[in-house]
Amino acid sequence: MKKNSFFNSLVFKLILGIIIGILVGSLANEPTIVVIDSVKRVIGDLIGYIVPLIILGFITPAIVSLKESAGKVLSVTLAICYISSIGAATMSFLAGKAIIPNLNIASNVGAGNAIPESIFKLSIAPIMPVMTALITSILFGIAVIVTKSNTWENLLLELNKIVLFIVNNVVIKILPIYIATTFAALSYEGVIINELPVFIKIILIVIVGHFIWMALMYSLAGAMSKTNPKEVFGHYLPAYLTAVGTMSSAATLSVALECARKSKTLDPKIRDFAIPLCSNTHLCGSVLTEVFFVMTVSQILNGKLPDTSNMIMFILLLGIFAIAAPGVPGGTVVASLGLITSVLGFNDTGTALMLSIFALQDSFGTACNVTTDGAIALMVTGIFNKVPGKGKDK
Repeated sequence: MKKNSFFNSLVFKLILGIIIGILVGSLANEPTIVVIDSVKRVIGDLIGYIVPLIILGFITPAIVSLKESAGKVLSVTLAICYISSIGAATMSFLAGKAIIPNLNIASNVGAGNAIPESIFKLSIAPIMPVMTALITSILFGIAVIVTKSNTWENLLLELNKIVLFIVNNVVIKILPIYIATTFAALSYEGVIINELPVFIKIILIVIVGHFIWMALMYSLAGAMSKTNPKEVFGHYLPAYLTAVGTMSSAATLSVALECARKSKTLDPKIRDFAIPLCSNTHLCGSVLTEVFFVMTVSQILNGKLPDTSNMIMFILLLGIFAIAAPGVPGGTVVASLGLITSVLGFNDTGTALMLSIFALQDSFGTACNVTTDGAIALMVTGIFNKVPGKGKDK
């Protein structure tokens, strides 16, 4: 029974999708990869369409359920998101100063195959941008509390049930296919085979940094909530793997919620509020990565690391930009391109190199973002003494 349950699990399907995607992509010819890429784009658009619905269907009802404490929970959660991003960036900066000068790093990015443009195009535009949905959900939630509208409160609770049905019966079902097609495209382009070995040293260092930060955040969360953090991160493997495959916090949101719902130590109201909020405002893994990589690119192009004063300014501003960055592939580095050019003085070559290196590990940075969201939800649960079975809820 256990074997059967594993083979039917989301984890197995995601791993299988990654393996099949890489194999198919390495063997595919042009007509085949065009079809695969078209399927990938359609599924990606469909998931992108559903993401704003998830935000509206989870954050708004959660705010209404929190009632009087909603404003405090929102403020505390956003503050923790910013502190986490700044902390991760600072750790990365200190590690970069110690490690990068001792590495023999050379730029030698291989050119891969270009996927031909597909004749078939089906664009599924979301009903609103992710950030618009986020702001709308917060404003509506607070307005319903202030106006004490019982009608809207009931409607939002029904919306939550409807969106949850869509997540379980649409998003979860198509995710393995989406991941398989994504890795097939990466494999065909040569990104996995040709480009990854070029920067393997710094990518591995960054991934180690991700796990160090995740361990630190969950340790703090356990101390603040006085619970075992394993009860949260122990359920997060499907979300981690989904993030590796989709490279998008937003696209992984449905799986992250499903994983968080398995935890017995997270308050349901805070969980359904914090996880969707953090998916678009907490990008610690991406920030950690970007700081280390801008230092690496500076070493490659200029033969030295950026000035410490410039890096401090970059880190402080990057934490703000990370909160406003969309939870989509490359969202953090794209949102901060202005900082890279203005604060650090990167030229077009440096920007292009930065984007290339960042893209190689984007999936792991996203996985760190998503997994650490569970730690923030546990912190907020502990701060407001909402651990099920303890304190006020006892």
